[in-house]
Amino acid sequence: MNVWFYEDQTPDLRIGLRVGRVVHHERSPYQEILVADTDQWGRMLALDNVIQTNETTEFVYHEMMAHVALFAHPNPERVLVVGGGDGGVIREVVKHPTVRQAVLAEIDEKVIEAARRWLPSISSGLDDPRTRIDVGDGIDHVARSPDTYDVIIVDSTDPVGPAVGLFSEEFYRSAFRALRDGGLFVAQTESPFYNADLIRRVQQALRNVFPWSGMYWGVVPEYPGGFWAMSIGSRGGDPRRVPAGRYAERRFETFATRYYAPDVHAAAFVLPPFVLELLPDGAPQRREAYVERFLPGAGEEAGEEAGGSGEGEESGGPGGPAG
Repeated sequence: MNVWFYEDQTPDLRIGLRVGRVVHHERSPYQEILVADTDQWGRMLALDNVIQTNETTEFVYHEMMAHVALFAHPNPERVLVVGGGDGGVIREVVKHPTVRQAVLAEIDEKVIEAARRWLPSISSGLDDPRTRIDVGDGIDHVARSPDTYDVIIVDSTDPVGPAVGLFSEEFYRSAFRALRDGGLFVAQTESPFYNADLIRRVQQALRNVFPWSGMYWGVVPEYPGGFWAMSIGSRGGDPRRVPAGRYAERRFETFATRYYAPDVHAAAFVLPPFVLELLPDGAPQRREAYVERFLPGAGEEAGEEAGGSGEGEESGGPGGPAG
């Protein structure tokens, strides 16, 4: 069968994927839902003609969306995932033994139904007894949940339609209020190659709201450019720095991750210069990178001003917590 699925990535760029059998196709009140089998990636899910996930490479995105914030938090008990009706992020969240409740706020119930039926390896976490599903607007859910969650993860579609509000400073302020002390907020924020202006706006908005904000990244083959940005805000400390004993305490060796690892956690916060330039002036990653790496001889002085690095106690990126 020689049928091709094409996704327009920009007005001047599209990618194509050979499709075998279309196993599910419907239009929900919100979007067109397609589940199809492919030779390259196995079964895939597309919404409004945009690839969301697939059986072969999904692990990178879902692991990085979940584990960075959950390991950065000292005791994540209540976690909210906004969007992500395929269940992949929830699957990773419930691997953590500290998690008592994982809430999925998904506006489109039909996506959940399709994932449960056609993508069981991705959606398995939806059936975990700690998972609660709230079908409705994630923005409204966050607004009515003050001081509730330890981690909020926004696994949204691209910033069009109902998802537009998930990329606003108003929503980030609402998320800040929904987090408990020490809480962390993570959101997928597209490709620095094709969405630089969006990333700049998101990073500035997060810096206006959170004591610590920044970005990390992962390699996501099914998304435009492959280099995918995750933006993060913290009500507590520096999420780059995870106490060395935390992985053993959480039984990390039982997680069976394929991409996320302690060293990957630290490395994901190291950004190339063209991405650092998307962060606002004064952002910890940008400030430290330019002072410590691009200004010869200034790194030691900057380290003294920061009060030391806590060597021997923690592993992670350069420098101590910064606001």
